[in-house]
Amino acid sequence: MGSLKQNLANNILSGGKFDATDLSGTVPASNVNNDSLTNLTTFSPALGDTIKSVASDPSPATEGDFWYNTTEGALKGLVQIKAWSSGGNMGTARYVISKGSVGTQNAGLAVAGSPGSSPYLSVSTEEYSGFSWSAGGNYPVAQRGLATGGTQTAAFAAGGDVAPNAESNNYNGTSWTASGTLNTARWRNSGSGTQTAGLVMGGRQPGTVVSTATEEYDGSSWTTGGTLGTASYLNQSAGIQTAALTFGGSSTLPGNAISTTQSYDGTSWTTVNSMNTARRNLAGSGIQTSAIGFGGNPPTTGATEEWDGTNWTTSSATMSTGRYQLGGNGSASAGLAFGGNGGAGTLANTEEYNSSIQSFTSASLSSGGNLATSRNGLGGAGLQNSGLGFGGYLQPGVTTATEEYNGSSWTSGGNLGTARAEICGNGTQTATWANGGFSPVSSLHLNTEEYDGTTWTAANNSNSSIRARGDAGTQTAGLMYSGYPNSNVTEEYDGTSWSIGNNMVGTAGYKKGWGTQTAATSAGNSSDGGPAGTSVKGIESESYDGTSWTSNASLNLDGRVKMTIGQTADSGAATGGRAEPSGTVRTVIEEWDGTSWKSTATLATARYSGTNGIGTKAAGLFAGGSTPTKTNATEEYTAETLTTTASTITTS
Repeated sequence: MGSLKQNLANNILSGGKFDATDLSGTVPASNVNNDSLTNLTTFSPALGDTIKSVASDPSPATEGDFWYNTTEGALKGLVQIKAWSSGGNMGTARYVISKGSVGTQNAGLAVAGSPGSSPYLSVSTEEYSGFSWSAGGNYPVAQRGLATGGTQTAAFAAGGDVAPNAESNNYNGTSWTASGTLNTARWRNSGSGTQTAGLVMGGRQPGTVVSTATEEYDGSSWTTGGTLGTASYLNQSAGIQTAALTFGGSSTLPGNAISTTQSYDGTSWTTVNSMNTARRNLAGSGIQTSAIGFGGNPPTTGATEEWDGTNWTTSSATMSTGRYQLGGNGSASAGLAFGGNGGAGTLANTEEYNSSIQSFTSASLSSGGNLATSRNGLGGAGLQNSGLGFGGYLQPGVTTATEEYNGSSWTSGGNLGTARAEICGNGTQTATWANGGFSPVSSLHLNTEEYDGTTWTAANNSNSSIRARGDAGTQTAGLMYSGYPNSNVTEEYDGTSWSIGNNMVGTAGYKKGWGTQTAATSAGNSSDGGPAGTSVKGIESESYDGTSWTSNASLNLDGRVKMTIGQTADSGAATGGRAEPSGTVRTVIEEWDGTSWKSTATLATARYSGTNGIGTKAAGLFAGGSTPTKTNATEEYTAETLTTTASTITTS
C-alpha cells in the first residue's frame, strides 16, 4: 500500500491548486506510478485541478494552496493555525460579566460583573486595546448579568441581576446614559447587534421563569421581537439584529446545560444544528454564519467550538484556563475571552483566539547598550542598528555630546557646536539636521546644524525660535512642528534654508512624531492648548501631507513628552510620556497603522523625554529620558509579526 504523499511525488502535474478537504485516505499501491492523479480512487479533486511542482515554497501564497517542494521532497500547503494566547489582565477580576460580544479583539469592552466578594456587584467598565485593559466610565448602577452589544465606543447594556432588571443604558466610549426600559424584566440574558439596532434574547425572569422573549433596540426604545423556540438563559449570542445566533445556556431552573443553537432572521427564530458539547455560562464571538463558542460549564471547560453557518466543529485550540461566567468579544477568527470563574476562583486574565494561516509573535522590547551619558531632552535620528543621539539635559546643565549606536553599543561622535536640550532633528547616522532647543545661555535657539557622521557644521537659522518640537524627514527634506510653549508652527527644510508651512490643527507643545516632509504623523502633546472646545490630555495625533495637517484618531493613553519611532507616516509607534496632573509615567507602546492606535508591549524602564525618530515601527530604539530621574537606558523594540509558514502534509 503506497501513501498519498508517495503517489504525489511520482505523479506531479503542473499548475493549479486543490482544497485541503480533498486529501483523504490511502492510495492503492497499483496507483503509485500512474500518470494521472485523476485515476486515484480515494483522492477526489475535480478534473483539471492539479498540483504545482516547485523547487522552493511560493511566496506569496494563499490559504488552500498546495504544492510539491522537489527540494524537500514534501507535499506542502497553507493550513489554518488556531491558538489561544495570553493577553493583558483586567484591572478588576470578576465573573458574571456582561454577556454578548461588544467590539473587537483590539477594541473590546467588559461591563459590570461580580468581583467575587461582598457586595458581589460592580460598576466597573473596562476597555481593551488589544494589549491591555484601561478603566472606562462606570456603569450607573452596580450590576452583573447584563446583556450587551455594539462597539467599544457605542455600546448598550440591558437587564441585569439587580431589580428592577429592565433598565438599559448607552455607552459613548466615555460615559453611560440612561435609555429605554425593557418590556420584559430579566437577567443573565445575552445581547448582540449595534447600539442603534440591538437585540436581547432569553434570560431569567422574576420567579422561576426561563424566558423565550426577544426584544429589538433602536438606540432609545425596545420592541418585542420573535419568540425563541427554546427558552434559555446563561446563553451566548452573536450577529446583528436581523441575522443573529444564540447557543448554549440553560433551559430550566436549576440550570441544566444545553447544546441548542437558534438562528434569527429579524422576525423569527429557527432551531439549527446543536453544539457538540452542552454548556452554559459560556462566551463567544462572531456573526450568524461564522462564530465561536468557548468556556462554560459543567464541567468547567476551556474547549472551543467553531460554527460555519451549518455545523459546529471542535477546534484544536483550547483556552489555557478553563472557565465559566466569562466575557467574550471579537470575531470567529480573532476572539477575546476575559474574566470568569475557574479552578483558582475569580479570574482577571485574558486570552486571545486567533485562527489564520499565519503564526503570531507578540511585540517585544529588549535591553540595548546604555548611553555613555544619562540625559533627557536629546535629539534622535537613524535606525535601530545605526542610530544617533545628540544634545540633551544633564544633571545639571546641557550637553553638546553626540553618541552613535551600532545595534549593540553607543560610542562617541562629534560634538554639537551649541550645547542644548529639547532639540529636534532627523535623518540618518551620517546625514542629520538638528535645530532649536534650549540652553541657559540662550533660552531658545534658531540655529541649525548638520552632521556628516563625524562633524557638526553650522547651517542657516530657522524662522521661529521654539524648543521641544516634533520632527521628521531627511537632511535635505526636513520637517519640524509644534513646540513649547504651545506652538502650531510648521517649518520645512530643503538642506539649505527653512520656510514656513501651514499651521497644525492643535496649538500645544511637546508633539513628537515621524515620517517624511510630505507625509508625517505627530503623536502626543502637552496637557494644555489644543483646538478650541476640545479637552487635550496628551492624546492628540495629526497627519501632514506636505501641505496641510488633519486630525487623526486619538491615542489611547495620555502623557506629555512621548517618545516615538517610525519612518513612514502610516507606520510608527509612540510610548512613554508623563500623565498630567497625576505625574504617572507611561510604559505602554502604541502602534499607528494609518487609521488607529493599538497597544502592543511595555517599556522595561518607564520614562518620558527620550529619543525620537530612531528606527522603524518594526525595529525601533528608545534611549535616555526621565524616570523622572535622568536615565541612560536603551531599549530595542521589535513589532509584532504575522508569519505565513507552509505545513508539510503527511497523510498516509
